[in-house]
Amino acid sequence: MSKITHKMYVDGQWVESSDGQAITVLNPSNEQVVGYAPQGTRDDAKAALQSSAVAQIEWARLPAQKRAEYVAALADKLEEQGETFAQMVTEEQGKLLTDARGEVAGSVGFLRYAAESARRIEGEITTSENANEQIWIQRVPYGVTVGLLAWNYPLALAARKLGNALVTGNSMVLMPPADTPLTVLEFGKLVEQVGIPKGVVNIVSGLGTEVGDELVRNPITKLVTLTGSSEVGSILYRSASENITALNLELGGKAPFIVMDDIDVDEVVELAVQSGFGNCGQICTSNERMYIHETIYDEFMAKFIDKVKALKVGLPTDETVDVGPKVNAREIDNLIGHVEKAKAAGATIACGGGKPTGELFKQGYWFEPTVITNVTNDMAIMKEEVFGPIVAAMPVTGLEQALQFANDIDLGLSGYIYSKDVRTIMKAVNELEVGEIYVNRPNGELLNGFHTGFKRSGIGGEDGKYGLEGYLQKKTVYFNYG
Repeated sequence: MSKITHKMYVDGQWVESSDGQAITVLNPSNEQVVGYAPQGTRDDAKAALQSSAVAQIEWARLPAQKRAEYVAALADKLEEQGETFAQMVTEEQGKLLTDARGEVAGSVGFLRYAAESARRIEGEITTSENANEQIWIQRVPYGVTVGLLAWNYPLALAARKLGNALVTGNSMVLMPPADTPLTVLEFGKLVEQVGIPKGVVNIVSGLGTEVGDELVRNPITKLVTLTGSSEVGSILYRSASENITALNLELGGKAPFIVMDDIDVDEVVELAVQSGFGNCGQICTSNERMYIHETIYDEFMAKFIDKVKALKVGLPTDETVDVGPKVNAREIDNLIGHVEKAKAAGATIACGGGKPTGELFKQGYWFEPTVITNVTNDMAIMKEEVFGPIVAAMPVTGLEQALQFANDIDLGLSGYIYSKDVRTIMKAVNELEVGEIYVNRPNGELLNGFHTGFKRSGIGGEDGKYGLEGYLQKKTVYFNYG
């Protein structure tokens, strides 16, 4: 694809940054320039918020079903241009093309589910202690909302947040991730094409320290929804406190992958590899730390390491490839740091552990699929989110120890349990301190579930009817008709 210079979408117009600065977007496979995005300013963010505030009033007055028609049309447009968007995702993010097609399909699904939810926005009527009176609980939009997106699934996250925000009567300012802004800006063209009124959707690209900070701190903003790291979430939490702005935070994870001794080893090994190395490990629900029953540990790990060694690293456009590049050089340095810290603590690098060799890998941001063993649960590799193709593993004496180790952490997004014993499964379901549990299956949320985290993994959540409710606040009416 040719290099593209994008503009931001503000108040129905395509504009450059007010100071003329731009972000250069590189292809993670070869470090070649993919295109350019405006590096917006605080003034650009303010303009977008002001536009959203004006537009939201009339948007909220539309019937929910009418708003849904726009969102459904957006889904249709995206589906029509799906291959173009998949290639854009692959080029700027490094995601395997097959996975990028899945991201586009998922984005279409998010929009369609949101559109279908228009008839599900409900309130309640309850009795009053007073004569001739009813109490109404209405669900109403917040007003101006802000969607801050992560680089690992830029298009899907835009669709996931925007669909629900619009159907519920909010306007939204989207801030694309600085590493992967182009697909989201291109998505803005579809917003324009389907005729969503100007100002209802604004897209401002830039840096979190300037554009993101303004969007969060500005009193016009009534709800901020972020997908990002726990560290960024903590900063945002403090910033939003100035105006008591509502927050919906989906933050980092360090998923425990618990395997008991009554399972089919070969089957679960496949699921462990799939859940650990999909999207180069750049998924918040990835298998990052495994607790394997000691009676099957040696067999399981031998087969697991063999499978990991067999993973093919290469160009994401090659459909025979299993693992593509990381998104940027900073992420590679972070992975190297995790490996070195683990080695210094006494862990063993069972396979991988660095950059692959060969002509293909001289340019780009590559890292070998890596397995780390001989760990203890107090090591950083078992506590800190890696967000890359690294999985650490240790044996456990049984479920009690696995649960103890799994919960001994300040993150709680997701977890896995593999067993054929329903009592074992239910104990894990009841005691794992996470918001999402995968039982005898790989990771991957569904549209009508609820994706949420405990502890420092966030507040609020996305998907399903509870995700929709996250974009609505409650208004109580005491209606006296006497």
